[in-house]
Amino acid sequence: MYKKIIVPVDVGALEKGEKILAKATALLDAGGEIVLLNILEDMPGYLAIDLPVDLMENALNENKAKLVQIKEKLGVAAKVEIRSGAPAREILAAAQEHAADLIIVASHTPDISNYFIGATADRVVRHAKCSVLIDR
Repeated sequence: MYKKIIVPVDVGALEKGEKILAKATALLDAGGEIVLLNILEDMPGYLAIDLPVDLMENALNENKAKLVQIKEKLGVAAKVEIRSGAPAREILAAAQEHAADLIIVASHTPDISNYFIGATADRVVRHAKCSVLIDR
């Protein structure tokens, strides 16, 4: 069905990440590729100045290890990628750079400001140039 699928995972919700990775595997064409993606949000400068220098590097390594762990747990051959920035913007950028034909996003339970789907998922749906599957 799909040749290139972007699967953004929040390492704070790995069970959702496993669920959408399994869906991506089921939707992937033979010879296709899954990009397992995590985004580290940027720290405001006024906070970053008081944090240890290696904090972001440690977070990057920890998040990468968690993504490798879930792909190995499910037995999925996926490329692992860690980016830094605003989640929706980086998901969309990854989809464009990889020429993805599907993005699968897990949605959290939204509040009143984004009632139907979560804020990141909402932004991805509105601006994606490929198909988007939202999983609840």
